[in-house]
Amino acid sequence: MTKKNINAVIDLGSNKLKSAIFDFDKHKSKLIAYSEIKTSGINNSLITNFDQACESIRTIIADLEKKAGININIITVLLEPTEIITTRITKFKKMEGIKIENEDINFLLRESKKQLEKNDKNFSQLHMFNFKYIIDNKVFKDLPINIFCNQLSLENIFISVPKNVLKNISEVFNSCNLEINRFICPSYAMGIYLLNKNQLENGSGIIDIGYNKTSIALFKNSSLIKLLVLPIGSNHITKDISKVCYLDQKESESIKLDFALFSQFNKDIDSLLPKKYFINSNYRKIPLKLIHDVIESRISEIIEMINIHTNDQDGSEIIKKNLLIVGGGANILGLIKILNLDIKYEFIETIKLSNKQETQLMSCNSAQNLFVNGCSSEAVAISMEKQKKGIFTRFFQFFN
Repeated sequence: MTKKNINAVIDLGSNKLKSAIFDFDKHKSKLIAYSEIKTSGINNSLITNFDQACESIRTIIADLEKKAGININIITVLLEPTEIITTRITKFKKMEGIKIENEDINFLLRESKKQLEKNDKNFSQLHMFNFKYIIDNKVFKDLPINIFCNQLSLENIFISVPKNVLKNISEVFNSCNLEINRFICPSYAMGIYLLNKNQLENGSGIIDIGYNKTSIALFKNSSLIKLLVLPIGSNHITKDISKVCYLDQKESESIKLDFALFSQFNKDIDSLLPKKYFINSNYRKIPLKLIHDVIESRISEIIEMINIHTNDQDGSEIIKKNLLIVGGGANILGLIKILNLDIKYEFIETIKLSNKQETQLMSCNSAQNLFVNGCSSEAVAISMEKQKKGIFTRFFQFFN
């Protein structure tokens, strides 16, 4: 880039690419430019067509550079493929009555990472967290430096994705003359951005129901404890309506989003789909009851999957009462209410955003916040060039 304190972010979403440039000073950021296009060659953070993906990246970056008047050569990439996995590893070290130092923590982290890499060489770690310190069988929340003990235990949580996924994405950006400075999972970034300190500490979660996928990010002890991406999203409701009613995607999407239509159904359960919705199809008598049942079936599946995967061994009851729903999920909750569906979702809250742009910018804003402020529990490596003592020397201190 041509200016200091500038950061570019791009979100490889389900069906759209979103990118933004920020200017930042200390802990404050200011949006310089934003761009959004329909993606091609990229699906759910996976490269499906190399040439199309390159063209998509070049198009959005060119638009962003034009708006900002800044040349971009380094960028932060947001991705969340369905192949993502969460792994917990606990390591022990005998201390024999001496005090804990930074290197003791770093040693246990290195050992956990070595074990993880040995067990599965096909995955790379995007995020690493220190979830729990146990000192002589007592749990410590904070980094226990200078504490005397006989045994130190550290439980780490790793968020990993297949190496080939990252290789393919990196190759696309390299072909576009762009260097990736960091990969970030957007659901993790949104959790740090949207949830308050008490929620992050005691147990909470982010449910991001997107176009073709649903991401579940659970937090406790100010750490991400679980990240799961399910291959089902709000577009599956549209596809169901299209398939069952023999309507095209555009018609089905307009039906799904028209809450007034279902208010009519509530007044008259025998009502039919009005002619105005047959944009490209010939008019047929389609009972609204049929559409109601199709929507109910798919939403029930989505909510049931959320219920299942938000059951976690660490404070699941607390977490269930503090789930925040973002993305297209708010529309799904609206459908549940309008259609009077018998689906329990009392554990979910929705976030109210002030305008459309704030909704569009949510993932980019969240990533920029994480880029500038970080997360105290995340281990961030310092390169050998910057820290001769070793790549893990400043783990757990970088954002403290």
